[in-house]
Amino acid sequence: MKVIIMAGGGGSRLFPMSRKAYPKQFLALEDDRSMIAHTVARYLPLVDASDIVIVTNGSYRYHVENELAECHAEAAHLVLEPVGRNTAPAISLSVAYCVEKLGADPDEPILVAAADHIIRPQEAFEACVTQAACVAEQGAFVTFGIPAKEPQTGYGYIEAGEFIPDAASPADGAAPSGEGAHAGASGAPSDGAPTGSYVVRSFREKPDLETAKKYVAAGNYYWNSGMFAFTPDTLQGEIQAYEPAIAAILANGYDAAVEHFADMPDISIDYAVAERSQRVRMVPLTCYWNDIGSWDAMYDILPKDEKGNATRGDILPLDCHDSLFIGRDRLIAGIGLDDLLVVETDDVVLIARRGESQKVKDIVNRLKKLGRKEAVEHTTVYHAWGTSQIIGRGKGYLMKKVRVQPGKSLTKQMHYHRSEHWVFLRGTARVTKGEETIMLHEGESIFIPQTVLHQIANPGRIQLEFIEIQNGIYIGEDDIERYPDK
Repeated sequence: MKVIIMAGGGGSRLFPMSRKAYPKQFLALEDDRSMIAHTVARYLPLVDASDIVIVTNGSYRYHVENELAECHAEAAHLVLEPVGRNTAPAISLSVAYCVEKLGADPDEPILVAAADHIIRPQEAFEACVTQAACVAEQGAFVTFGIPAKEPQTGYGYIEAGEFIPDAASPADGAAPSGEGAHAGASGAPSDGAPTGSYVVRSFREKPDLETAKKYVAAGNYYWNSGMFAFTPDTLQGEIQAYEPAIAAILANGYDAAVEHFADMPDISIDYAVAERSQRVRMVPLTCYWNDIGSWDAMYDILPKDEKGNATRGDILPLDCHDSLFIGRDRLIAGIGLDDLLVVETDDVVLIARRGESQKVKDIVNRLKKLGRKEAVEHTTVYHAWGTSQIIGRGKGYLMKKVRVQPGKSLTKQMHYHRSEHWVFLRGTARVTKGEETIMLHEGESIFIPQTVLHQIANPGRIQLEFIEIQNGIYIGEDDIERYPDK
């Protein structure tokens, strides 16, 4: 089996933590590991890292590589989208990569998953994936459905039809049909274990509240998780049937498809295949699932204190009830607050009523119209060599915390308008300053004057960390004169 993880989204619903330059999949929401690291780790018991393909765009390449190193999955592969063309072209290109570059068999199951879902427990999830792979091997285009236990207007819905037990097919006539055949109802396994699949009657767009209530009452509607399983033969056949423009570009091979990726239609896999195919089956995902699509969803997954408050960071709530507080570097003290969402980052504080977090995207749109950098940029930037994080700024100065991965180095450079002072916190640094090369360690520092050629490298085996203090009348990022370097 091969696993394709979609990690190209730049979602803004978790602003201010998530932004276009630092989207949700790179956030550490449950613990100290990012969502994409959790996702990769979720599949490592099922496949080798070399059987995992991460689909992302070029601007997130170093984010992804850093996270793969963190979860010891450096053998995973990257497919970089030249431009954004939605999920149907991205998935089709990735399947072509699996076939041509990884030697995937035409009838080998391929699982497609998002990089930013929370799913648990692991054992139940693995059972669902194994079931979906078996159904996919029968030639079906498999989707995963989440039992709709409450009316939600933020999800698309799947209408399930006939239940097909294991080792049966729709033509066998051996499976029960109707509402009584659905998970949790009579006629289907009482423990919710996935021992079969359902024929999909229809896909429904995100409904209004009254329609969502009707779906839940009907008992045969599931939330659309956006996860799929199929074989290369199945997907290629369905793309040929329903999106021949994509198939025509892929016919010339993976490398040619990358070159002409921008010519593919901008269409989701749901519209391209799932809603049109006659081969769609659904496997219920009978374990906890949350796509963390809002701060309200984040409140739901976090543990609560005796007053219903969910907190992360240095939080002091006094007479507060049923609120979410997420802090980063500061103490957040709340007095007499009920049903609020408070999220603090280095440069933004968001405050909203619980239940109103879907409107966060309206704030982001307003910031974009105003040309505010906060709508897109993040204080942490990923590079080929590591990360840099702005920790302070003012007139004539800028402070960053810089992390350099083992064996990596920055380019040789020089600045016309600023000097730099480096204070080392962790690791060993090899610093080139003019004609001089110096080894520096924790607790030591060095000053780099204006117009002096310099370079820093990490020759050690642990991450190098240092504080960089820039001083000058102009400290823009374009005041960097780079010199050729390997």
